[in-house]
Amino acid sequence: MARLHLFDLDGTLLHGTAAPVEISRQLGLNAEIADLERDFVAGRIDSPEYARRVHVLWAELTDAHVTAAFDGAPWLTGIRETWAAIRENGDYCAVISLSPSFFVERLIGWGAHAAHGSRFPDVPFTMPVDPAGILDAAAKVKIADRLCAEFGLRRSDCVAYGDSLSDLELFGAVPVSVAVNADQRLVSLATHSYVGRDLRKAYELVRRDR
Repeated sequence: MARLHLFDLDGTLLHGTAAPVEISRQLGLNAEIADLERDFVAGRIDSPEYARRVHVLWAELTDAHVTAAFDGAPWLTGIRETWAAIRENGDYCAVISLSPSFFVERLIGWGAHAAHGSRFPDVPFTMPVDPAGILDAAAKVKIADRLCAEFGLRRSDCVAYGDSLSDLELFGAVPVSVAVNADQRLVSLATHSYVGRDLRKAYELVRRDR
């Protein structure tokens, strides 16, 4: 039976950072995004409010900024190779992230079967952000279910990779999970734990179980 590998982005595929941080760095807004990230992690604001504030913060954002952020981000090594191996094994791989879809969806070009993020207006922004399109932790499980239906699989066929409490619900919904450079609370719930900068090694933990 094929398996569906579900990857978080921020702190998982990206080492020690998040897509909004990398995007904001291109605009010289390091301090502003740091304050916003602290409020979000501390639970003082929810996902829709975070999205509303970051949309305002990125008023001058262009596609060139997004490209520079994506190309210059500290990605784990071996992402393309891992996803190629997953495909060669007859499995599926997808990214589900709370970060903006215009960043997340670029990973389709690296070999992901699907990539889902919070829906933002096209860059440069001329429209407000729609809170209904902003993802939260529960949305990760819902998207995983939709992907399972699309690929003819079940939750029991899924493997989740993540690093933080936003992955908590997904880890609880699937039978196999890999904590990647993760918060200790997530490590305690995971099937496997990996610390390092090579996604191939995290995938190998799961591959040996098959």
